[in-house]
Amino acid sequence: MIDRRELFGAAAAAGAGLVCTSAAQAQHGHKPGASPLAGPHAHFCGIHMAKKNPKIQFVTQHYCAAHTGGKDGDVFQCVLFDGTGANAKLVGVEYLISDEAYRKLPDAEKKFWHAHTYEVLGGGLIAPAMEAKDEAAFMKVVLTTWGKAWHTWPDPSTSVPVGEPLLIWSLMGDGQADETVVAARDKEFKVDTAKIREARIKEFGMQPPNVPLPKDMDAVGRQWTASGDDKPPKK
Repeated sequence: MIDRRELFGAAAAAGAGLVCTSAAQAQHGHKPGASPLAGPHAHFCGIHMAKKNPKIQFVTQHYCAAHTGGKDGDVFQCVLFDGTGANAKLVGVEYLISDEAYRKLPDAEKKFWHAHTYEVLGGGLIAPAMEAKDEAAFMKVVLTTWGKAWHTWPDPSTSVPVGEPLLIWSLMGDGQADETVVAARDKEFKVDTAKIREARIKEFGMQPPNVPLPKDMDAVGRQWTASGDDKPPKK
C-alpha cells in the first residue's frame, strides 16, 4: 500500500516542493488543520496524454496530498494545473493508488487507470524543487502506483473550460512522447529527460517498460510488459 510517510518523507526532508496554508487560515480565522489544503502538498511535473488521442499531450503540474484511513490504503489527491504561476489554470484532477489497491478494482473500472512505471523510469516525471536524493526516494514510491486523471479544461488555450473532459493515459514506451513537449518542459525546468532516465535506470536497477499505446478507450493499462505476466523484466 502507499505509505504517506514514504511518499512525503523525501519532500519534507528537503523542505521543498511543499505548500502549507496555515498562515492563510489564521488570517481568516480558521483553525490550522481545518481545511483540506492545510497539510503538506507534494509538487511534481509530468507529461499527460489523452487516452482517446495520444497526439494530445500536455505538461501538467501536480499538487498532491493524502486522503488517509481507507481500507485499501491512502489515496493521493492531486489538483492539476497548466503551470506553476499564481494565475495558472486548474485543468483537472488525478488520484493515485497503490498497485495492491488497483488489483482489487473491478475489471470494468481498470480501463480508467494508468500506470506510472514508464513516467518514472523514462524520466518524464520530475519533482523540480527536490534534491536528487529526495526525488529518487519519492519516485521509488510513485513507481508502482496507478493514476486516474481527468482534464476538465481539455484545451488550456481556450479562455474558459469547454468540451468534454479528457481521460488521461500515461506514456508507456520510448517514442510515444511528443519531443516538442518534452523539450519545452526540459527548458522550463532546466532538466534533461535523457539524463534523468539514465540516472533512474541505474538507481532502480530496472529498464523502462515498453507497452504499446492503447488500442481503444476500453484498453486496460499494464505496468511492465505488453503481454503475458505483467512483472518487471530481468535486467
